[in-house]
Amino acid sequence: MSGHSKWANIKHKKAKMDAQKGKLYTKLSKMIIVAVREGGPDPEANPRLRDVIEKAKEANMPNENIIRAIKRGSGELGGENLEEALYEGYGPGGAAILLEVMTDNRNRTAAELRHIFDKHGGNLGEAGCVAWMFEKKGLLIVEKNEGINAEEIIMLAIEAGADDVEEQEDSIEIITSPEQFESVKNALRENNVKLSSAEITYLPKTTLTLSGKDSEMMEKLLEALDDHDDVQNVYTNYESAN
Repeated sequence: MSGHSKWANIKHKKAKMDAQKGKLYTKLSKMIIVAVREGGPDPEANPRLRDVIEKAKEANMPNENIIRAIKRGSGELGGENLEEALYEGYGPGGAAILLEVMTDNRNRTAAELRHIFDKHGGNLGEAGCVAWMFEKKGLLIVEKNEGINAEEIIMLAIEAGADDVEEQEDSIEIITSPEQFESVKNALRENNVKLSSAEITYLPKTTLTLSGKDSEMMEKLLEALDDHDDVQNVYTNYESAN
């Protein structure tokens, strides 16, 4: 997500993740497998698969890896019995954390995540303990440059069905319902608007600002969770005071 984005810290990502290609490719493969199982192996007929393949290509994932994951998802090759799950918990200072997970063993994953939370001053909670603090939304970000007509993009997004559009200093952030995400994205692309980010995400209804030791501990917890092989995405309502 854009470094200039209002939501830059909400979906926690690390720069070092770019260097950990193996771990990133594993996560992308899982996403492809689940997308194929849910909607079939044809990207044209399966928007979720199409979006994951785009992410895989942006990450320079080899084409053979993408094809192999599609075959595993369609049953041509053997693969894990993956299922999606949401895990919820609290970090230092009471910050809410929501995890999107893909796992072949919920009990193992829960035990490992609980250990990570405990080690870094947080705690894994029960289902529903923090999910109510977030809204599932489509988030599209357009980076501003000299060729960008912000007013035209804002009008285009609204006409295509966006819920909200916010103009930041260096970007335009477009929020949609999950149902309108594809239509808004397609409308922008058909008008040659380059998107720096486009994804279904969880946005917090309110944010919690932490500083000092709480902020430092929270950063370490988010990093450790992000590093776990089964964790696909980490969302939080935490913002740093720094």
